[in-house]
Parts: sequence; structure tokens; C-alpha cells
Amino acid sequence: MSGHDEGLKASQARLWKLIEERCRPGADTAAIDKRIWDLFGEDWAIMFTDLSGFSRRVSEFGIVHFLQVIYEQRKLLLPIVEGYDGLLLKEEGDSFMIMFRTAERAVACGIAMQNACSNVNERRKPEEQILLCLGIGYGRILRIGDSDVWGREVNGASKLGEDTAKPYEILLTSAARAALGDNASYGFEDIGAGSFGGDPNYRLEYR
Repeated sequence: MSGHDEGLKASQARLWKLIEERCRPGADTAAIDKRIWDLFGEDWAIMFTDLSGFSRRVSEFGIVHFLQVIYEQRKLLLPIVEGYDGLLLKEEGDSFMIMFRTAERAVACGIAMQNACSNVNERRKPEEQILLCLGIGYGRILRIGDSDVWGREVNGASKLGEDTAKPYEILLTSAARAALGDNASYGFEDIGAGSFGGDPNYRLEYR
């Protein structure tokens, strides 16, 4: 077992030991919560990606065709993610979960990814196009090694990227929008809170 794997198992064991303590009758949950956040809390931008029309295109053209699109997505987009210092945490089917240290890097990477897809799609048949949907959150999350993250911003980014965004859209949680500040390079359209939380979400207006 590598040192990385041992460190991950140790972190997971520590987390679940604290959760076990939290379950006990009379436990000081506030104090335990503070210990958990002190141990594992970090500020990150979280990006979720998804390809539009998964079920429809699989039904029409078959799973092997779509596996080719997934392969081409990886080949096109993961070098861009690496170039913007993103960390790929998970890949499930046609979706990526990626972490960035700042919201600015996440957004810059997202724009580069969408532009790359747009350029490639100009030369492709509709069924072969990489129609990327993106959701980005930013804030305090619980990070357990390089595989598990939890938190409100993780949930928000997942909802926006996988359920709400349309092709070529980059959607932001309220916290991600706030982290960007008044950046003159971007515009922001309030798209409402949707079904997640009470804060508004935003559509990034970019070139």
C-alpha cells in the first residue's frame, strides 16, 4: 500500500471515529463539528461537468458511440484542466468532478474548456459533438484525501452542472459569484435559486 493510500485510510478512519462520537447520547455536537472542520475543512472551487443529451444519444446511437465521445472528451479537456492546475477527483460516466484552489482559476478553465468544445464541434456531426455543461461552487468543504469531498458548495456545483446547465453554459453558485468579485471581464445573469438553497445562482456571460 502506498503512503497516499495509507494517509487516506487514516483520514477516513479519523473522520468516522469523530462521527461515531457525535452519535453518542449527550455528545457535544458543536465541539465535535468544530474538530471535524478544523481537521478537514479547506477552501476550494468545485467544478462539475456533464455532457448534454446522454440518455437520448445512447438510445439513438448506442453506448459504444457514446463511449467514443467520452474518450474524446477526456482527450480534449483533461489537458486543459491540468493547464489550469485543476485536480480531477472523480470521473463517473460522462461527468467530471474537479477542484481548483480559486474560483478565478475554475472559471478561466471552464471558459477554455467551453471554447475548445465549440471549436471542435464546428467540424463535427451533431451526434458527435461534445456538448459540455458546467457548474462551479466555491467555499469551505470537507476534503478527505484526493477522493472524497462534502459540503454545500459541492452539492450546489453538482446540481448546477449535472441538472441545470445547458450546453456551453457555465453556472455559478452565489458563493462562487461572490468570490470572483467585480471582474470586468465577465457578466453575470441571476437565474434564481432553483431547487437548491435560498441564494441565487448565476449564469456566466463570457466570450
